[in-house]
Order: sequence, then structure tokens, then C-alpha cells
Amino acid sequence: MSDRLERLLGTRETVWLVERVRRRLEQGRPPTGTVTLGAASPEQRRAIELLLGRRAGTGTSLSVSLDEVDRVLRSSGACPDGLAAAVVLLRGPVRDLPRENTERETAWRGALSELDAVVADRPELHGWRSWLDATGQVRRSAPGPDEARVLLDRLAEVLRRLPHPGIPIGRLAAESCGDAHALDEGRPLATLAMSAARSLAGLPYAGEGTADARRRAWAGVGVHLDDLSSTVVCLGLPGDDRTPTGRMLAAAREAGEPCVLTLRQLRRHETPIAAGLVRICENPVVVAAAADELGPLCPGLVCVSGRPSAAVWRLLDLLAAGETAFAYHGDFDWGGVGIAAAVHERVGWRPWRYDTASYQAVSSRNPLTGSPRPTPWDPGLSAAMARRAVRVEEELVLSDLLADLAAAASSSSATLRRGR
Repeated sequence: MSDRLERLLGTRETVWLVERVRRRLEQGRPPTGTVTLGAASPEQRRAIELLLGRRAGTGTSLSVSLDEVDRVLRSSGACPDGLAAAVVLLRGPVRDLPRENTERETAWRGALSELDAVVADRPELHGWRSWLDATGQVRRSAPGPDEARVLLDRLAEVLRRLPHPGIPIGRLAAESCGDAHALDEGRPLATLAMSAARSLAGLPYAGEGTADARRRAWAGVGVHLDDLSSTVVCLGLPGDDRTPTGRMLAAAREAGEPCVLTLRQLRRHETPIAAGLVRICENPVVVAAAADELGPLCPGLVCVSGRPSAAVWRLLDLLAAGETAFAYHGDFDWGGVGIAAAVHERVGWRPWRYDTASYQAVSSRNPLTGSPRPTPWDPGLSAAMARRAVRVEEELVLSDLLADLAAAASSSSATLRRGR
């Protein structure tokens, strides 16, 4: 670098000009046009006059033609290669920000590739995946694409296993990530996996941060934090006098009271439960109302309480092993349809006022939102719901459900009397 270039453009008074040109070059823009410095000092104005060999105007602001500076540097010999070369000589190599940005975005896309491959075949996760981009969740969770790739590859492995029929969170973490604590609260993977679990359970992607909300979200995809937090509510199921859980069921049935069983209890109960026909509902209000009206006479009833927990699945499996038949009712909305489909696939059931005719018979003004889902037990139901576009909660048909339970109780009592 020549001494003349240092005197003309390498002083403290011209550093602003060099930095302006450097930023243009970093952005891939040519060093042409005009730059302006507001509130220029007398020293800065004199430095530009020395550089250009003429008066630099008057006023508080100072405007400089970069094309003129380039010509001066070339013609004076201070920098024969022009202004861009002068900036490199004075401040070092110029970054190519467009290229860096392209490379960085390519690296981020690569980091997301494994996760995107999993999500591509899971329509229920498409909205969540868009939410990740819109909120910047991934980039806040990892300092760069290299770290993000490790995190997201683990997340993809977790999602491949969800929803699960029932698994402790530590085991899920160990099998998916090789680290039993990878899904511990507060860790980046746990935060991302929790939002995905909420999506699969039909919940808002960002939910409450309470321990109870966290348990409910994980339970919605069959993951339990411990054997006691996963529960199932039932009413009128037969028990026995040989096992602790059997005695609890027997006592609750005799009293006509709902019974809340934990996953711990159900895991320790290995005997199939034979119950003839058990009705399944989605909302606990049905169980409470049935207990109030029918008490000990209520036929077998199990509540999935939204997305089935590990305890729900365990109880249904025990009932299915006892050759129990099932009849199902739930909310007529897309979340309810998803829950019903999961239960239908797991244990099979016949509709309990949960078909096209039953849906169309109920008056409702509540709008139906979300994406349509198939109803394999009655293909016409999905089409009818999409066409009518209203949702029907179980509470709207509670009296009909109770009437069905009462009729079943009456029929069972008559059968027992005839048997005697």
C-alpha cells in the first residue's frame, strides 16, 4: 500500500467513507453512486477536499461521489486498481455476504433434511413444521447449523416413535437419542419434541409451561413421565377378588362410583378383563353423569379423556385380551375423529351414536375448524362433517348417551332376572 493512499484515504477523517464502501462490497454492490455523511466535521470536510482536489461544498452534510473517488485513485497512482482495491488494501479482504448467506441457508436446510423427511409423510405435523420456521424455534435452540443437525436428527428419531402405545419418557429418550435425559425439561430437544407432541395430540403448539400441562401433552402421544401421572377413568367395569386392581374395580362398581386407575396399577395387573360390551366416551362429563343417574347399574364405561394416555391404552388392551367388545362415542370434530381412529385401529369398535346419521341429527352452530380426517368405520361421516362444517360435542347429546346406558342397564337386569 502506497503512502499516498494512506494519506488520502487511510486517515481517521475518512474512515467513514471506507466503511461505507466496504459495506457495499460485502453486500455484492459496486462502489458507485454517492454517499452522504450527516453533520460532517470541518476535519472530515478538509480530508475529502484533499482527496478530490476541490471544494467539497458547504452545509452540515457531506456528499461524496464514489465514481469520482475511484477516478482520482486510479489517475493519481495512489491505487491504480481503483476504489474497491483500495478498501482491501486499507481494511483487508472483503467478505462475500451473499455467498455466506447462501452457504448458511444451504447448511440450515441440510440440518433440517432428516426432520423434513419424517414430517413429509405426516400431514398432521405439516402445520407444526411451518410454525417452527415462522417462530424461529430451531435457530433459537442451536447456535448454528452443525449443532442443529445433531439436535434435529434426534428430534426426527423421537417423532418416528410418536404417538406410542405407551412408553416412559426416559426410555423414549434412551432409544431415540442414546441419552435417557435428552428429553428432560429445559433441554432444547425436549422443548422442540414437546411442541411436536402437542401437535400430534391436537393441542396448540406452544402451551402452558406447567408440569401438569407437560404431563398431559406427553400423555396425548402415549409417553408417561411416571407410572402415577398417567391415569384412566372408568365406571361399571367388573373386578375380581384376587388382585388389588380387581378388588378396586369391584368395589367401585358395587358403589356405582367412577374408578381412577393409574398406569402403575394397570401394569401390575396381568389378568385379562372380560366385560362383555364396554362403551367408550371421550369426555369425563359422560362418566360423571352416568354415575349420578345410574350408579351401580351403569354398564361398563371407559373414558379416553382426549388423546388416550398410556393408562387408557393399557386398560383397553386388558379388556381386549378378555374378548371385550367396544362401542365408541366422541366429539364430532377433527380432533375427536383422530382420537376415534386411533382407538379403532388399536382395539376396534362399533359406533355408539358416532356415525353420519347421528352427526346430522344434532343441531349445532359451533364452527368446525382444522383439517379433515378419514373415518374408516363410516367413510361418509368425514364427508358429511366437511360439508356441514359444524362440530358437535358429546355434551350436546349427553341425554341420548345416558338413555342408551339406562336401556342397556335395564336389559341386563331383565336378563339376570330371567336367568334366575
